[in-house]
Amino acid sequence: MPSNKNPVFRKAIIPWYNSITAYIIVIVFMLLVLLFALAGISVANAYPAYKSYVWVPAILLVFSAGIIITTMARLIKRYPRKSSK
Repeated sequence: MPSNKNPVFRKAIIPWYNSITAYIIVIVFMLLVLLFALAGISVANAYPAYKSYVWVPAILLVFSAGIIITTMARLIKRYPRKSSK
């Protein structure tokens, strides 16, 4: 029967997808996707035949911006403010 005790000397294991490095990589890739979406919007607006398809890069822009915002919020939550005494 395994022990339910949590040893003091062991560190908590943080999954790789919940690390600061993974969050930074996600933000960098989403910034690239955001730039790609902006380029897509400008190209779609430049050609009259593609103006009806501007919604595709617009959705890509909104989704990538949302992922950037939520990832940055998670990074900010990791560092709570310490009250000065």
